[in-house]
Amino acid sequence: MKLKMFTAILASLAAIVSSCAGLNAKDAAGAPPPASIPTFPTENIAREGHFYVGGHYIGDPGKEIMFGAMYVEVMVPKKIQHPYPVIFICGGAGQTAVTVLQTPDGRPGWAYDFLNQGYTVYVMDYPGRGRSLYFPESDADGKLVAPRTSPLMEEVWSGGRPPSTPQSTWPQHTKETQWPGDGPNKGKMGDPIFDQFAKTEIPVVQGGSIEKYTTDAMIQLLDLIGQPVILLLHSGISTSGWELADARPKLVKAIVAAEPVAPPVENAERGQTGPGRLWGLTNLPVHYDPPIKDPSELQPVRQDKADGPDLIPCWVQKEPAHKLINLQGIPVLDVSGEASYHRPYSHCIAKWLNQAGVKTTYVNLEDVGLSGNGHIMMAEKNSAAIAKYLQSWILKNVR
Repeated sequence: MKLKMFTAILASLAAIVSSCAGLNAKDAAGAPPPASIPTFPTENIAREGHFYVGGHYIGDPGKEIMFGAMYVEVMVPKKIQHPYPVIFICGGAGQTAVTVLQTPDGRPGWAYDFLNQGYTVYVMDYPGRGRSLYFPESDADGKLVAPRTSPLMEEVWSGGRPPSTPQSTWPQHTKETQWPGDGPNKGKMGDPIFDQFAKTEIPVVQGGSIEKYTTDAMIQLLDLIGQPVILLLHSGISTSGWELADARPKLVKAIVAAEPVAPPVENAERGQTGPGRLWGLTNLPVHYDPPIKDPSELQPVRQDKADGPDLIPCWVQKEPAHKLINLQGIPVLDVSGEASYHRPYSHCIAKWLNQAGVKTTYVNLEDVGLSGNGHIMMAEKNSAAIAKYLQSWILKNVR
């Protein structure tokens, strides 16, 4: 008797649980996420894929690991309206593919701005970052450096606070107006939009052979695509973008450079000094004509006078200049934000390229009606308008 009663109770409980589960499932069916979850429509995507390129096995026999591989996402629009895919080689120290996928206030990022205009797009997490392996026991992977502090991010990106020292300041910093958000805490720790962006910052790998492995992985990606592409470069990873174009010039139709890491030859970021990008645009060898074996053969000299107020003198080659022979047939657009800490030296990349025989158009964004931008322009309020301008240049200059 007791066994029958116990069995009946269990059956009743099971029925109740099943009923509740059914109600919950019914209530949840078709319900979108709440407004607190930032989403946007993706109806223009026909196909997408997630894969890895590059990499090789390292380690003792029986203990091998795959090292140096790079994570890639591809999105194909339902209607491909442009023949050349766009590869986003974006992000410097501390960013992943998220930078061009979604803005910190929840809008579609640059990747979707281009996808929605009919471009196939590729984004990636570079070796040693994000969804790509970092292996601390390998000297080849370099040293893992801590993320930027949030106060530094307030200084250099959002305009949330002024530069902390006279040495690290730049004249244009007061012109920042485009960081998203409203209210007295805009661009500062504690503001939801700033906090969202701060959460995306990751450690970065420096030194070792990480740049070579990154470039090697990009070359493999381009070979896998097998058709000409447009490169969209931004910030510190740009060195690998120039190296990619040098290695596969027939597969690069154009380069759009949104504040690529600069200036040539010597660091100047926020008062820094010391060697940097000794090959002009890169840290690794690229092809010049007449050929050179060492970057010192470029005989770089600093301008006696800067090209304008609030700018620094650029390093250029001593004439006659060596030509970047593999890049000469590739048109380049180089743009800079009005308030960016790159502004004092952004123009130096275009100057180096044009002297080396690469047709390069340099544009200050405020001159085309896009004012108040910092370095992380793809996260700012007018990010879609900047993307539209970049697309307009492509339509006029890429055939």
